[in-house]
Amino acid sequence: MTLEEISRQMQQAGIRRLCVISGEADWCLSTAQNWLNRLTGDWLCISASPLFSTLHCAPGALRTLLGREFLHAVFDARQGFHAEAFAALVGTLKAGSWLLLLAPAWRDWPGHTDNDSVRWGDVAEPIATPNFIHRLQQLIDVNEHIVLHRQEQNLQITPLPMLANWQCQAPQQQQAILAQLINQSSGVAVITAARGRGKSALAGMLAQQNTRCLITAPAKASTEVLARFAGEHYHFMAPDAILEQATTPDADWLIVDEAAAIPAPLLHALLARFPRVLLTTTVQGYEGTGRGFILKFCAELAHVTYFTLDEPLRWSRADPLEKWLNQALMFEDALPAPVNRDASIQRLNMASWPENQTLLETAYRLLTSAHYRTSPVDLRRLLDAPGMHLWLAGDAPGLTGALWLVEEGGLSVDLARAVWAGRRRPRGNLIAQSLAAHSGFVEAATLHSLRISRIAVAAECRRQKIGLALVEAARAAELGCDYLSVSFGYTESLWAFWRACGFTLVRIGSQREASSGCYAAMAIRAITPAGQNLQDAAALQLARDWPVLQRHINIKLALVPVKQWFTAQDLPLVAGFAWALRPFEASLPVLQRLISATDQPVSLLRAAVETPDALSALAKQAGLSGRKAIVSALRQQAADALVALDAKSAEALRQQWQ
Repeated sequence: MTLEEISRQMQQAGIRRLCVISGEADWCLSTAQNWLNRLTGDWLCISASPLFSTLHCAPGALRTLLGREFLHAVFDARQGFHAEAFAALVGTLKAGSWLLLLAPAWRDWPGHTDNDSVRWGDVAEPIATPNFIHRLQQLIDVNEHIVLHRQEQNLQITPLPMLANWQCQAPQQQQAILAQLINQSSGVAVITAARGRGKSALAGMLAQQNTRCLITAPAKASTEVLARFAGEHYHFMAPDAILEQATTPDADWLIVDEAAAIPAPLLHALLARFPRVLLTTTVQGYEGTGRGFILKFCAELAHVTYFTLDEPLRWSRADPLEKWLNQALMFEDALPAPVNRDASIQRLNMASWPENQTLLETAYRLLTSAHYRTSPVDLRRLLDAPGMHLWLAGDAPGLTGALWLVEEGGLSVDLARAVWAGRRRPRGNLIAQSLAAHSGFVEAATLHSLRISRIAVAAECRRQKIGLALVEAARAAELGCDYLSVSFGYTESLWAFWRACGFTLVRIGSQREASSGCYAAMAIRAITPAGQNLQDAAALQLARDWPVLQRHINIKLALVPVKQWFTAQDLPLVAGFAWALRPFEASLPVLQRLISATDQPVSLLRAAVETPDALSALAKQAGLSGRKAIVSALRQQAADALVALDAKSAEALRQQWQ
């Protein structure tokens, strides 16, 4: 059977297939060109630079093509494997499509440096990603539907067994749900679906029929499909704009597309304003999973009706490409933990991944089920990024808990001081760098720490202190670590958990996180005496800073009151703002103490500290050109005030940083 005949057979059966072309760079290109010559199609090419005379798109820009469909595509992985772009590309291919994956020589691929690793690995130079690639190769080798064409072998394409002609049932499923939505008088409706099931199209159909629907989403650009089906009745307003209205817009329905990507507090506020709300979310895919959204957010709502779209629009349920992709990127759900569960704690040695592959995959799925922002980037980071640690409760398949930690710190004194001064921000070290750059503790970046990246406990096993046991095990381990750290969106319940785990709050950001809608909080738990000194000093400084910070952060904290006057420990922080590049927002509390201690004319500095969100207006009033100019003026006033307070110390600090 010829390639053309096999492709027609695939189209009739509603399936797509993968062909891996593995070899030297030029050979891969010439082999792929032969496919392009033989098969008529769109042949979208995803690569860093154009390879063929067909439609080209860089991996990072593939979102611009979402909502469209293509016949045949090429994905260039010879220099790096952008997993999210690969998953998104699969979702655009219609029945009968071939996806050509260009890869390095098969034996060399696991040791081949991956340029994409710089994006997610917190590394300065590309690294090899053997664990991810070995796993990918295993799944390719055992899959009878995948064609593997290695340079040293002849091409062999096995025809598929006879399959029944595909009849797409997705429109019927959409219409059945649409009828129920039209008859719904009040409450919240939730539509979940994997990619390519038509949930946005269904939301657009509701808007087209009802005509009085208001549509919102994390970004207007992502509602292209919805807009196409809503037609002239497409009425969009950003979430923030809706809540800023003095009166709620007059609408029968609020439609929230990709609701899981909107911060929960914002979503709650939206739901409270409308009698009927439709939430759509993707349950798995390249952007993350909506399982956690269903479990956490929707469980708190009253009067919720759930709908699921599971019929693909562009391919059949029997499609081998989607099934393989779900395995390769671990999109499948975690299985419930068995009743007879083992809660013993063990540390998984990431270096022995091949022997622990099943356990690692089970842990990753558990972490995914608890964190709906998990994406293929996290899989790649866990498998191959340096400095990853995994602690597990129980064993596969009945894993009850997982704790993922990332090594941080250990920076040289010179680099840590440059971070403190605002002059360097090397990759990684989220909390270590933040405590240095924002809170002013150089030692936070020079000490060694482990940051808790993710923690998850199986739903059936919660309230049994498994999470606490995992944290205790990590703290007790001999890992050469000075402190544990964690960053989280501040809520009273989350802080109660971390406080129960022995953590001390050391920093709260003044801006809400886009992902959670909450203020970013950081907490640490000391292990060594050096870590304890940092913990005590950072907690004391937060207490000193809180009277100023709480004007801009709308939460209540029970902190021990401390004296607020200007002290010797404030001198280097002011100097860092005056003569280095420490940010204005991070310097607000110490600048307030400086203003209270000085007799110098600092009217502009005083006004800026009182209204830090109005710097542009202050600049205009002062006749300055913009933010850069006013911050420069503020640095000068801070320098003058510091010199007036302590000229000798100020001069020494100026020489150090200017």
